[in-house]
Amino acid sequence: MSQHAPLPPRNQRPWWRDAVTYQIYIRSFADSNGDGKGDVEGIRTRLPYLKELGVDAIWITPWYPSPQIDHGYDVADYMNIEPDYGTLADAERLIKESHEQGIRLLVDIVPNHSSDRHVWFQAALKAAPGSRERSRYHFVDGKGQDGELPPNNWTAVFGGPAWERVVEADGKPGQWYLHLFAVEQPDFNWDSKDVRDHFIEVLKFWLDRGVDGFRIDVAHGMVKAAGLPDIVQADTDSEMLSANTRPFWDQDGVHEIYREWRRILDSYPGDRMAVAEAWVSPASRIARYLRHDELANSFNFDFLSSPWESESLKRMINRSMEALEEVGAPSSWVFNNHDVVRSVDRFDLGLIAGAANTTLERQGDPFRLNLKRGTLRARAGALLMLALPGGAYVYQGEELALPEARDIPEDRLSDPRWAMSDHTDRGRDGCRVPLPWKTDAAGAFGFSSNPALKPDQAWLPQGHNWGERAVEAQLDDPSSTLTMYRRALAIRHEESGLGDGPMTWINAGHHVLAFERPGHFACYVNFGDAIQLPPHSHILISSAPIHDSVLPTDTAVWLRLA
Repeated sequence: MSQHAPLPPRNQRPWWRDAVTYQIYIRSFADSNGDGKGDVEGIRTRLPYLKELGVDAIWITPWYPSPQIDHGYDVADYMNIEPDYGTLADAERLIKESHEQGIRLLVDIVPNHSSDRHVWFQAALKAAPGSRERSRYHFVDGKGQDGELPPNNWTAVFGGPAWERVVEADGKPGQWYLHLFAVEQPDFNWDSKDVRDHFIEVLKFWLDRGVDGFRIDVAHGMVKAAGLPDIVQADTDSEMLSANTRPFWDQDGVHEIYREWRRILDSYPGDRMAVAEAWVSPASRIARYLRHDELANSFNFDFLSSPWESESLKRMINRSMEALEEVGAPSSWVFNNHDVVRSVDRFDLGLIAGAANTTLERQGDPFRLNLKRGTLRARAGALLMLALPGGAYVYQGEELALPEARDIPEDRLSDPRWAMSDHTDRGRDGCRVPLPWKTDAAGAFGFSSNPALKPDQAWLPQGHNWGERAVEAQLDDPSSTLTMYRRALAIRHEESGLGDGPMTWINAGHHVLAFERPGHFACYVNFGDAIQLPPHSHILISSAPIHDSVLPTDTAVWLRLA
């Protein structure tokens, strides 16, 4: 398998075709002011760590003013900074110093919905049906004799109906508004010129401040089918990734929006870009977002829905690359993010993650987890991901092989899924627990500048053993996961054949994924019994110890072939 056309050398092509981008969940990365929540200044103080790790860019989850019902994905003001996280001046300083370290910076943009505290929505509640204020959202009359029934049968991703009825100025029940996520997250109506113009203003606001691009939240969801029709299939769920057609996902109208956004991005210097969070199936649909006049990247979520099994992973790799080949776009591989069970757990327990995780996935018996085996597989998966053509996204803590936090008390769960599912889905908090920076428990294992802050006093409680995988514990350990990531990223920068470009599969057996990249570079990942590596090959890095050129199970290796 190869690229459909030869690529220019890596130093002559857009940075995002090859970049390894580090996702920062701002609330859980580093707390500079001692309040138990991460912040902008916390990120700035850790730039040297990110530089030494070797990432090319960082993506920061929403840092805008927000009631934090969905931890920033309910935005009240798209052109300012959440006071808990700092100030606009702090953000501008972070952008500047990131660039001084050679690190690009992407910000999250949330165009599908706002917070119900947004001034537009508050104005809509006070306005009359049919008004301009209401036209910015989906306000619709209900069904039934007195409009007492929802306008259609859509359900929210977080659970329950996707509609909420409002009380009008006369005190009587009135129209319904659409919220595909939490009740506090009303969906914008992208048929409104006000909405389209506002987001152009938002893009320019942050581009003028030097950001290198945007991660687009729910990028496949902004446009709804005309008339807001019922879902006709028996399966009426609103899962973000579904093989079934949904009248609110992946509508053709989104592409018109992205063509306009691309023109704005291209009007700025420095290869500014946007990456789509588009949970689209099949993979051929993703390619439509990456045509030459639309977006630069779209997350490849196939890895999140694959078990630790060679044939399944190979099919997904082939499917993604074949889908993107016709539009000349690079793949962007993802094994972890803030919405899914961490790969250490997923690969051991055989879980299949999606945008909406089931109770079974989140409440799997922690005593079933073989942490050693899960870590082994997560490390091997990292080398696989970083050797594949295109770019990659690393979620904070992935480089520490952090497992899912499974012992968060119910009274501390904060994900809106927990309440909206009637306390049946524990939600995504388990992958969002604050990072451990130090082995000592003071300051929540170094997450906070306040040494008196205990691990259970951070905004989400850390486990008692969280320090065992802290940055401090791994920095000087040659066998640690952090050391492996740093070495792998250094090699990736040195190898001109890595990043975007061609690859060729190597037939190494049914339970082995093996492929070659330019420069006689090869990656082998073993899912079965131990195998002998090619003779006279030189080992560049491995995810676990290798003796006598024998590759053990659940292990990956990068080789220089003879």
